[in-house]
Amino acid sequence: MDRVTFQNKGNTVVGNLFRPDGFEQGTAYPAIVVTHPFGAVKEQVSTTYTKLLAEQGFVTLVFDASYQGESGGEPHFSEFPSTRVEDIRCAVDFLSVHPDVDPERIGALGICAGGGYTVNVSQTEMRIKAVAGVSTFDIGSARRDGVGPLGRQSEEYRTGLLKRSGQARTREAAGGQVEMFSLISDNPRFDMNDPSTIPLMYQEGYTYYSEIDPNPRFMGTFALSSLSRQMAFFPFEGIELISPRPLLLIAGSEADTLYMSQDAIGRAKEPKELVVLDGASHIDLYWRPEYVPQVAGKLAEFFRKHLSAL
Repeated sequence: MDRVTFQNKGNTVVGNLFRPDGFEQGTAYPAIVVTHPFGAVKEQVSTTYTKLLAEQGFVTLVFDASYQGESGGEPHFSEFPSTRVEDIRCAVDFLSVHPDVDPERIGALGICAGGGYTVNVSQTEMRIKAVAGVSTFDIGSARRDGVGPLGRQSEEYRTGLLKRSGQARTREAAGGQVEMFSLISDNPRFDMNDPSTIPLMYQEGYTYYSEIDPNPRFMGTFALSSLSRQMAFFPFEGIELISPRPLLLIAGSEADTLYMSQDAIGRAKEPKELVVLDGASHIDLYWRPEYVPQVAGKLAEFFRKHLSAL
């Protein structure tokens, strides 16, 4: 593994590059850029899949999003969808000129919100030849409307959040303190003493990030000033533009975000495939040994078919 950096409009993006087993100097390999979930850092679930795909013959690149993890950008712990999309383009820039990579055989994989960003950038980034998402998450829809039936948000609540986000931007413009926001504790509909009021992905996500795979750089709360830009994001608009390049989405049958993958696949043109793993939740596909090898195997088969033969 090599620690690498590249630039995104003045931000230094920090990543890790993995080479395939049996790597031979002078060979140009197919490559995959892997984009992490909202809140995560590169060392967590995205590295799990990055390593597994490298073992299957791919050069793989995983990185911390701008404003997060080890990457630059202020205010830190901001989630800007347009910047996240540009991060992926810049990662493709990096791979396209790397001596170990065949620039005509670059694929992209995103997990959770990273899946939404990957689907979005691939609509207009033709250097990406094959597109995949795991537990794909539409962050725009989630921020506007909530997640699933438990998270449904009223128009009044949404408008109130947008007003607060604008006020936070005004304070920052005046040199004031950055206000942080929690998706769980700052939502009045969620009772911290009653898990049944909180969407399953948030419950299981808390356990994953705090107990199963903790990292001190994890973004547990984010800058409220970035919330309005999240609400303005519509990742699946234009998804038909990915065709005729292939699209693969993998989700769990019990995921409270399954409808997001179904929406994306329903809008996309062929070739496309939605794989639903029976019994799995959104977060199960991050780490559970009964699911991760299945997901990695399907991803390797997909990318091998669509990248290795080019």
